[in-house]
This record gives sequence, structure tokens and C-alpha cells, in this order.
Amino acid sequence: MRNNSLYITFFLGFIICLTLFILNLSIGSVEIPFHDILARLSGKPLLKTSWETIIMEFRLPKAITAILAGINLSISGLQMQTFFRNPLAGPYVLGISSGAGLGVAIMLMASSAFGWGIYFGELGVWSIIISAILGAILVLLLISLTAWRVRDSMTLLIVGLMFGSAVSAIIAVLSYFSGAEQLKLFTVWSMGSLGGTSYPQLWGFLAASILGIFPVILMQKSYNAMLLGEAYAESMGINIKRLRWGMILSTGILAGGTTAICGPIAFIGIAVPHMARLVFKTGDHRILLPGSAIAGAIVLLFCDAVSQLPGSAQTLPINAVTSLIGAPMVIWLILRRNFSREF
Repeated sequence: MRNNSLYITFFLGFIICLTLFILNLSIGSVEIPFHDILARLSGKPLLKTSWETIIMEFRLPKAITAILAGINLSISGLQMQTFFRNPLAGPYVLGISSGAGLGVAIMLMASSAFGWGIYFGELGVWSIIISAILGAILVLLLISLTAWRVRDSMTLLIVGLMFGSAVSAIIAVLSYFSGAEQLKLFTVWSMGSLGGTSYPQLWGFLAASILGIFPVILMQKSYNAMLLGEAYAESMGINIKRLRWGMILSTGILAGGTTAICGPIAFIGIAVPHMARLVFKTGDHRILLPGSAIAGAIVLLFCDAVSQLPGSAQTLPINAVTSLIGAPMVIWLILRRNFSREF
């Protein structure tokens, strides 16, 4: 893609993202006109006090959460596909989100299952985030160790699914012994939601996102070499061990932090990087990383707008909408992969 076309594509992506952001502030059980939203964002007061509360306390944090979650999951997925050189890799498929879920399950349900005393105030929120990140990193480390022994891509995906199944079994045991209140909290969390984020949590989520993206910015030039294999990357003077650890920590922070705040969100990590490849028509990570980030924000904002069921007070779980969009993309990738091998 030529530079002029590239700039136009990024500009259009930014416009679409901004439009969806304003749309998310507008729609819901109470519809607020577009021009009033634009006036409020420019600093003018709204006509109704209730609109001010709805936008600033509920819809604005939710829209920002959707943008951060879309960016984090998309970059995590792109890193995993590069790390394992597998187009079907992603935080959800490889069980990394399940590892984050295990960390949350331990914090939410272990108190009643084993009699541990866990504080569920503001400190408890941060302990859940940290536990989710540690759980994601743990599963990613186990999968990475397996990847060094298993070179076949599909076998690695099966191993990731097995890790996810094992984690689900542990969560089922915790659920069996936990109290009704803790079990309800975990069940609601596992459905996935972009709402209910307070501003202190949002600032923490932003800090974790920046911390996770920072290694990506430093290592983006090395990712292109990784696609050609570790031996080639080493011949180019790249420190493979440092690059591998950077990817693991970055993905663990991005995927784990997002899962802790929003719950497990399926298919964004695996589908959006391929959407970015189709749009930008390149494998250069210097373009794909920002391209995947803006595509992830657009897709999750769109999914959130659809989940609002405009004109209704009901809201769909965000996972239901992302699965409807992401599952066909994954099926198409598998069929395309098999056809390319056959022909």
C-alpha cells in the first residue's frame, strides 16, 4: 500500500472510530441527540441534567473501556500470531483468557471455597486485576514451553484448548464449593461486559494498557524478522530471548488486564489482526500494529453499539455479539488454510 493510500486508510479509520464513539454515547435506553453529544464534548452544557449523568457517569467510561479493550485484545492477538507463526493463534483460543479467568475465579470464589479472607472493596478490584494478569502470564508461559517442543501449529492450538479445558475444570471445582454470592459475581463477570467501570478503574486500565503496549512499540521492528523464523531473526542480530519475554509480558498484561475489567471477550484477538491485514494489504508490523489497534477499537465499539439494542432497555452480553462477528471469520480462516494446503 502506497503512503498516500495508507494515510487515507488511517484517516478513514479514525473518522469511523470517532463516529462510533459518539454513537455509543448517543444510543441506549435513553436516546440523546448527536448534536447534543457534540456540544457536550466541545464543552457546552446539556439541556437536561439527567443526560449529563448518563453520559459522564455511564456511557463515556463504557465507550473508553471499549476502545482500550479493542486495542489491547487486537495487539495481543497479533503478537500471538507472530510469536507462534500461526494465523489461528489468539488470547481466547490459546487459553490465555482462561488463565486470566482462573485468577479472577480464585479471587472471587476461593474465599468461600477454602475460607480465605479476601477484601472486596476498592483494594479487591485491583487484586482481581493483578490476579488476572498473573493467570494469563502463567498459561502463556506453559504454552510457550510447549511451543518449544511442538512445532506443528495445529497441535499447538489443540494444546492451548486443553489448557483452557483444564482451567475450566479447576474453575468448576471452585464453583462447586463456593457460596451463592461469589458464584453469582463470577457468572455475571464471565458473560463479558464493557459497562460498570468506575473512573479509578478506568485510569488503572489505561495505565496497564500503556504498560503493555510500551514493549510492543520498542520491539515492532523485530516482529517482521520473527515471521521468518527464530534462526533468521538471530542472524539479524535480534535477541530472541529478550523478544520472547517481552511478548509474553506484554500479552499477559494486555489480555489479562482486559479480561479482568471486561470479562472474557471472544474472537477479537484472533479475527481483528486478519481484518487489518485485509484492509492494509501488508505484513509489515509497523503498519499492522497501529492498524490492528484502530480496527480493534472500531470493531468493539460497533459490537457494543449492537449489544445496546437501540430503542430497547435490554442489553446483550458483549460476548454474544463478538462471537457472531468473529466465529465466521475464524471458520473462513480454517477453510482457507485447508484449501491452500490442498491446492
